[in-house]
Amino acid sequence: MNPPLSERPATLDYSPEVNVRWGFRWWVCALLFFGTTINYIDRQIIGVLKPALTDHFNWNEIDYSNIVFWFQVAYAIGYAGGGWFMDRVGVRRGYALAVSLWSLAAMAHALNYFVAPESSVGKYVNLPWLAMVPMSVVGFSAARFALGIAEGGNFPASVKCVSEWFPKKERAFATGLFNSGSNIGAILTPLVVPWLTVAFGWASAFVVTGALGFVWLIAWLTMYGPPDDHPRTSPAELAYIRSDPPDPLVKIPWRKLIHYRATWAFIVGMTLSSPVWWFYLFWIPDFLFKNYNLNLKTMGLPLAAIYLISDGGSIAGGWFSSRLIKSGWSVNAGRKTALLVCALCVVPVFLAVKGLGQWPTVLVIGLAAAAHQGWSANLYTLVSDTMPRYAVSSVVGLGGMCGAIGGMFVAKLVGYVLQWTGSYATLFIGASAAYLTALVIIQLLVPRLEPVVVKE
Repeated sequence: MNPPLSERPATLDYSPEVNVRWGFRWWVCALLFFGTTINYIDRQIIGVLKPALTDHFNWNEIDYSNIVFWFQVAYAIGYAGGGWFMDRVGVRRGYALAVSLWSLAAMAHALNYFVAPESSVGKYVNLPWLAMVPMSVVGFSAARFALGIAEGGNFPASVKCVSEWFPKKERAFATGLFNSGSNIGAILTPLVVPWLTVAFGWASAFVVTGALGFVWLIAWLTMYGPPDDHPRTSPAELAYIRSDPPDPLVKIPWRKLIHYRATWAFIVGMTLSSPVWWFYLFWIPDFLFKNYNLNLKTMGLPLAAIYLISDGGSIAGGWFSSRLIKSGWSVNAGRKTALLVCALCVVPVFLAVKGLGQWPTVLVIGLAAAAHQGWSANLYTLVSDTMPRYAVSSVVGLGGMCGAIGGMFVAKLVGYVLQWTGSYATLFIGASAAYLTALVIIQLLVPRLEPVVVKE
């Protein structure tokens, strides 16, 4: 085991001759990748099963939007609370607890198997005004609420972990790598869940995918620890990780984070972009079902293609800005150039409703999804570029909460738009403009990305 940081030589510095390229920090990144993969499997399964569950329980678009709405409400709470929690208890214990709770919540969806399709709340609680609310909607909403509370801890924990284990020049790439797990989860879900549903019923899909979290938990508790005293971290790698100027020692109270422009830049970026990703995640299976007659057995490949493309965007977006910075660009220019490229790649998504054909539509949506993931990799990194390490999770939590609140209202909007018009056109037009709008506001808020000057 390494000696405590305070007992190591003060002059220790990494040398270019010492190969630290493939240190243990990349194993940590792999743990975050698989945790994010499971996180997205558990949240996306409802979107893949929407046509089947809608038919089984006789839901309308507003019923389904209510289920998504309550997930978003809880995710907003969990994201903000998760950021606060991770900063105080640390990512080892905090992330382990979050994964345990969301895995139980994911498995709890299966309890709705015992709810009769025709049952309604009013029949059981003698409230006539609730007679039209299906009991299944209440059951799924409760399970989704519990899932959202716990899943809100994933990204605050992961981004904080990256800020502790990686120097600034590698953080966007590392964030892109672990964030690509969201796409792998989105790829695996439409491939595995339909098979489980056809073979064993929809309830089994929730039980099996939920149980994956406990497998990951064993690996996390076995392998993870802070870098300063981890037995697998060499002195050279630790010096490389700590090669950035040290953070200021003065801590920022949680309530003061909103006084910083960098915090608001992240909040704006999340509020305008996150609802678009939620829209893809929860409604693209339904869009393909309605426009191209794709069912559980046939939508797997198109959905997998969309998220496979987006997976490349997550890695490429993080790599692109990191490459620019290593080539001599400033952090400000590198990050914002990458954000601009991603924002421009989203614009063509409004063409998805133009009847291009199944696979051209899949490619257009895939490009937009890839751009979103590249955008996210750089947006998350803006926080660790500007805020001290001890405040990273809290800022990410605040921004994630605002993004989830935006997604909450957009979920309701999508439900009513589809119920009243039956068209996705307005929704895709809004998605195409969201990222450029966000980038303009970010530039106005933080013309230059610089570390926050902390005042007493």
